[in-house]
Amino acid sequence: MLLIGLTGSIGMGKSTVAQRFRENGIRVCDADALVHELYAGKAVAPIEAAFPGTTIEGQVDRQKLGAVLLKAPDRFKELEAIVHPLVHRAEAECLLVAKQRGDALAVLEIPLLFETGGEERVDVTVVVSAAAALQKARVLARPGMTEEKFAQIVSRQMPDEEKRRRADYVVDTGTSIDQTYGQIDTLIAALRLRRDGTAYERYWSI
Repeated sequence: MLLIGLTGSIGMGKSTVAQRFRENGIRVCDADALVHELYAGKAVAPIEAAFPGTTIEGQVDRQKLGAVLLKAPDRFKELEAIVHPLVHRAEAECLLVAKQRGDALAVLEIPLLFETGGEERVDVTVVVSAAAALQKARVLARPGMTEEKFAQIVSRQMPDEEKRRRADYVVDTGTSIDQTYGQIDTLIAALRLRRDGTAYERYWSI
């Protein structure tokens, strides 16, 4: 099984690209979605213990937690130490489904793939990219987003130029949706021909 690491900075269009992979019958393990599940489950108790008052009715309140981190960004590492091991386990369980089905391809969608050294745990990397002005416009159009929040998020992410340089493949979402889909479909066709996947056995077997 060839393991694909899908990444890109906020607002670049990862969700659109991931959905196209799904439409092609490829399992996508979305790190953000797994975090959402953990914030309503296994991560609640340890986060409440470390960040009192940031959970409500058995779920992490992302706005309250975000407000704490906005004031004390040095505490991100403390949160990551709680969440990352749980996410890794959930990702492994997600990938196991694809492996047991005999899938040729599987995708790990991870926003901070390069920032966390995650490229070592996949066979190929795909970076989703667009012009900086378009990225900013997309993000600021989101409910509750501010210039300050956007700046903090971007400050924690590797510059797009560097991600593109490190990528095995780049998908440009600054074009029309049909052109973006065309890029993805061409990429998938090429990846289906590869038989050099080793990352799952090296890092994810459970």
